[in-house]
Amino acid sequence: MNPIILIPARMASTRLPDKPLALIEGLPMIVHVMQRAQAAGLGRVVVACDGQAIAKAVEEAGGEAVLTDPELPSGSDRIYQALQQIDPTRQHDIVINVQGDMPTLDPAIIIRACDLLKNSEVDIGTLAALIHDESEKADPAVVKPVIAFDESGNAGRALDFTRDDATGVAYHHIGLYAYRREVLEKFVTQAPSEREQSRKLEQMRALDNGMRIDIALVETVPLGVDTPETLEKARAALKEKI
Repeated sequence: MNPIILIPARMASTRLPDKPLALIEGLPMIVHVMQRAQAAGLGRVVVACDGQAIAKAVEEAGGEAVLTDPELPSGSDRIYQALQQIDPTRQHDIVINVQGDMPTLDPAIIIRACDLLKNSEVDIGTLAALIHDESEKADPAVVKPVIAFDESGNAGRALDFTRDDATGVAYHHIGLYAYRREVLEKFVTQAPSEREQSRKLEQMRALDNGMRIDIALVETVPLGVDTPETLEKARAALKEKI
């Protein structure tokens, strides 16, 4: 496999304006994410951004950025457009979508998602963690996958994703995806499915079009920064590590 990690980033955020450039320990958040992706050691890392401000921050930190259409509707559309621009000769056969708002991300979980594609029957690899906080089971913002586990009990095939209340053992889906290149191409060219639209879950489009998604379990859910409060949590977490 020859993976590429693409990090979609855009300036438009209603709850946290200019989010990718928010400073954490003196560096823009997008640079922290880029550095953690580089630390996974899987290969090329590129930030797919919607404007020069993000590109400048990435390039000043020694990274690679590519400009994409600001009007694109989703991160998957952004990474697909970026891929077409930076790899027209199709050197990369695996595309890993790492969200640009996870500055505390453990690089090891990126590898974990990619490793799922060592099974030739798997189209998309993603991640989940066991829910320990009971309040998350009733939180519609927490997406819960239904998983048919393999013999190891640490990974399995995704049967469904839901925002509904969960009972018993439940898992918190982590929005990091490893795609086979041809699967990403198929995914972004399909119209949104009915279940995708009703649940507001993009991954339902993959299931509804017969794509196999496998999920690996990891220990914790990376902190996603989308409010001033979560930004302060990220700053505190990274200050402790530094």
